[in-house]
Amino acid sequence: MQSLTTPIDESSIRSLKVGDTVELTGIIFTGRDVVHKYLHEGGKLPPEVNLKNGVIYHCGPVVIRDENDQWKVTAAGPTTSIREEPYQWQIIRDFGIRAIIGKGGMGNRTLQACREYGCVYLHGVGGAAQVLAERIEKVRNVYMLEQFGSPEAIWEFDVIRFPAVVTMDSHGNSLHDEIQASSRAILDQNL
Repeated sequence: MQSLTTPIDESSIRSLKVGDTVELTGIIFTGRDVVHKYLHEGGKLPPEVNLKNGVIYHCGPVVIRDENDQWKVTAAGPTTSIREEPYQWQIIRDFGIRAIIGKGGMGNRTLQACREYGCVYLHGVGGAAQVLAERIEKVRNVYMLEQFGSPEAIWEFDVIRFPAVVTMDSHGNSLHDEIQASSRAILDQNL
């Protein structure tokens, strides 16, 4: 298990390989379909949102107000990342993102951007939304809540030892592609 603390330098990202397990500590931001499309089309981030050397989490968290009127995350599982494929490469390039957390993998343009700009795709544990929410120590802020709604807003989290697996690295390797090729070979043998 490798520990990473945000902000993450490029050399730490380039040292990671497909199959490595990591634990993230520090600040991460959520971003789903609406945010990615908005940024792709030239939308501006609030000045407080600094993605450089940071992490974007494909997640629409379930967040409530607690008895002290503070935000509390009750579920924070990854959402399917392939929906961000038309935009993700540009977001990596333009904002200097070092890691993306999601599920299901992404396509060739994102893999190419990971290699070119020093980024990794981290597979979050699907079906463990409540367990992952326990790794969120604090909701620091929420941005664009009124504009995009809760699941699509940009949530800023402090996380401690948030677990994930590297499934696309900065060397052009993709566990998703490897599994697909292996599965295709087995299928072809059995046809």
